[in-house]
Amino acid sequence: MDESQALEKLTSVPGFEGLMQEGARIDRLGGLTNLVFRVQTSTQDLLLRIPGPGTEAYIDRKVEAHNAKTAAEAGVSPEVIHFDETSGLMVAAYIDATTMSPPLFRETPGAPTRAAHALRQLHTSGKTFKFRFELFDMIDNYLKILAGKDTALPDGYDRVVEEAQSVREALDAHPASLAPCHCDPLCENFLDTGDTMWVVDWEYSGMNDPLWDLGDLSVEAGFDEAMDREMMAAYCDGEVDAATFGRVVIYKAMCDLLWTLWGLIQHADGNPAEDFWAYSTERFERCKRLMADPHFADHLAAVRAGS
Repeated sequence: MDESQALEKLTSVPGFEGLMQEGARIDRLGGLTNLVFRVQTSTQDLLLRIPGPGTEAYIDRKVEAHNAKTAAEAGVSPEVIHFDETSGLMVAAYIDATTMSPPLFRETPGAPTRAAHALRQLHTSGKTFKFRFELFDMIDNYLKILAGKDTALPDGYDRVVEEAQSVREALDAHPASLAPCHCDPLCENFLDTGDTMWVVDWEYSGMNDPLWDLGDLSVEAGFDEAMDREMMAAYCDGEVDAATFGRVVIYKAMCDLLWTLWGLIQHADGNPAEDFWAYSTERFERCKRLMADPHFADHLAAVRAGS
């Protein structure tokens, strides 16, 4: 789909019928599974999101619509102007800020701190998201989706899933208080003004252990331990106990386990955005390395013992 076709999509939205005559400017932005555009008119600066084909199999657009609007109410995400809960087409306010990337997160002073503050603002907002993000249920569901597709799992995946049961037992020993969470904090879902970090894209959001967001962001950004501790100190407003830090490390491994399957679904669906087989195998290898690290057992023990 090119820019002119995207603009035609936007003119089908009530209130935007006259954009073609206004001479709106439209530019393609990033996006792995969806088409995302910036649309500028004489009076408005908008973001247009058109869902990618096949996403309806694993994204509940009604849930996403509710959560995106709720995140905007919490002050961490742009205003949602229009959301078609059937097609998933969304129009939102455009935020003029730097779209983050793994290198930018590592190289920009204070970025882990600002991201932590944004996530804490969401987690402590008292808002309620629809959907409960259940890590191990999602792994099972993705496996079911893949069972009906013509693709394979990386060698050893079943064994790693089995080993992850010890992680599940440790997490279940001290269940977390649930909070509204992004659940898929890719670096590119953060927009940095230099003073404030905004968060976008609520397709996978739901009520979850808030430390999942911290662990997942750490993996996506490629944080080292010092960056992890900066992020966690900002989030916790001070010292971080062993159980809390250990929970973040555990989630780093589990998010790679989960998104390996997600990537395999994209590969099976023929998503051309990138090489999703390479994406999946890279994540899987990283998960195995982290779980094989001698310190992983210490983190697991700390989580099992609690703070």
